[in-house]
Amino acid sequence: MPSALSTPQNATLLLVEDHLNLAQAVGAYFESSGFMMDYAHDGLSALHLATTQRYDAIILDIMLPGIDGLEICRRLRQDARLSTPILMLTARDQLQDKLSGFQQGADDYLVKPFDLPELEARIIALIRRERGELDESIYKIHDLSMNTSTMQVMRNGQIIHLSPTCLRILRILMRESPNLVTREQLENELWGDLTPDSDTLRSHLYKLRKAIDKPFDTPLLETHQGIGFRLSAPD
Repeated sequence: MPSALSTPQNATLLLVEDHLNLAQAVGAYFESSGFMMDYAHDGLSALHLATTQRYDAIILDIMLPGIDGLEICRRLRQDARLSTPILMLTARDQLQDKLSGFQQGADDYLVKPFDLPELEARIIALIRRERGELDESIYKIHDLSMNTSTMQVMRNGQIIHLSPTCLRILRILMRESPNLVTREQLENELWGDLTPDSDTLRSHLYKLRKAIDKPFDTPLLETHQGIGFRLSAPD
């Protein structure tokens, strides 16, 4: 499934995850987006790779055999003086667990289960920030805006929370505005050759319209029956 995001050039990731199926799914997704991947399935391997190889970011699970992710993070920051961005990946969702991760030096935190596009967006933001390449470009249509670095969406001063798929749809529509985007183009950018049934895109567009248009006086998302979709400012 190709990504709608732009992969930083020559980006390398270290994935530290002891669940093989999850590691394979995450790795396959990032590799299909153009990332180069290394893997570690336990704490000792993670420490060895992180201190002997150069990575643009580390995806680090907390629950690991031997040395857990929090201790790995602490050692990398305090002992190895490593500044590589670290995103903690865990099933823990308690505030104290998150605070502990940040106290040990983590840069971001994502709770399982998660959507791969969101993980990718966070990793890309961390890499760009570390490289000094953080692009603060803003897509803006009427009173709707999207920060393409943080993926924050606002309309009329209000933050709008969207699912990862709705974020990707909105980004495509804002990028192409005021041009029309066909259903086929949207489906291809979102899912490539693995296009789901026709109701899937319709469902996501319904949720997107409900979030960005329904609470406001002026609708921006246009549906051109049988052709496609467009975001445009009112005349």
